[in-house]
Parts: sequence; structure tokens; C-alpha cells
Amino acid sequence: MSVAKVTEISASSTSSFEDAIRQGIARAANTIHGMQAAWVKEQSVVISGDSVTEWRVNLKITFVLDE
Repeated sequence: MSVAKVTEISASSTSSFEDAIRQGIARAANTIHGMQAAWVKEQSVVISGDSVTEWRVNLKITFVLDE
């Protein structure tokens, strides 16, 4: 039997939501082992003038605990 845990992280990108997700997962992989899935809980943007300057995501990452 395996036991999983869910942790929440935030990530941002200056190019897109997809890039923010990829960067967040890549960074989390440095310290979280056994990642199984990620769920995008929330998305937001930073606006300067009339342009989007930053894309932000909150991710919930599921990983299996070590035996």
C-alpha cells in the first residue's frame, strides 16, 4: 500500500501560464520525489499599463511518500 501527500506551490513566468506550470513542476522536482500529478488550483496575471507582464499559478502536487 502506498500513501500520498499533497502540497501546494506557487510559480510564475513572464511568458505564459504553461511556462509557469512547467517551471513550478521542474523546481518542485528538485526536492519532492515520487510526484504523481499536479492540479492547477488558481491562475492570475500581473498587469502593467494595458499589458500582461507576469502569469502566476498555484499548483497542488501529489506525491507518494517514501517507504
